[in-house]
Amino acid sequence: MNTSPNKTALSATLHCLTGCAIGEVLGMVISSALLWPAIPSIALSVGLAFLFGYAFSAIPLLRARLSVRKAFTLVLAADTISIAVMEIVDNGFILIVPGAIHAGLDTSLFWISMLFSLVAAFIAAFPVNKYLIAKGMGHAVVHEYHHDHSQHQEHEHHHHQ
Repeated sequence: MNTSPNKTALSATLHCLTGCAIGEVLGMVISSALLWPAIPSIALSVGLAFLFGYAFSAIPLLRARLSVRKAFTLVLAADTISIAVMEIVDNGFILIVPGAIHAGLDTSLFWISMLFSLVAAFIAAFPVNKYLIAKGMGHAVVHEYHHDHSQHQEHEHHHHQ
């Protein structure tokens, strides 16, 4: 397999981050609409970030015809550390930026701090994913399933030429 650990880690981190970002924004939207204070807002956002983070990583596995149980077992193993790192960095960042946690969704402070926190989370999670992949854990396991599928098609393609 010629996929570099960097590329694998990149795709793993981006999958996680996409899920996390959607979960967090959704959490912020819901908690803002309900006028919740900071702590329950963060709790909801983190919960949804985990949920969507796992979901985004599970989709390719389910496409590769893994059972839901096996897919989620792999994803829980692969993504828990990564999502946890992201959420700690992300929410830590939002808590450090003055007023960010109370900035409304219609303020540029909210979106700018969100963007920076996601970049910081990505930077923090990337080496974590890379390390896990190098050790054959986490997304290395998940990735075998991602590539099994595409390699079969490549082999068939070569035979026909």
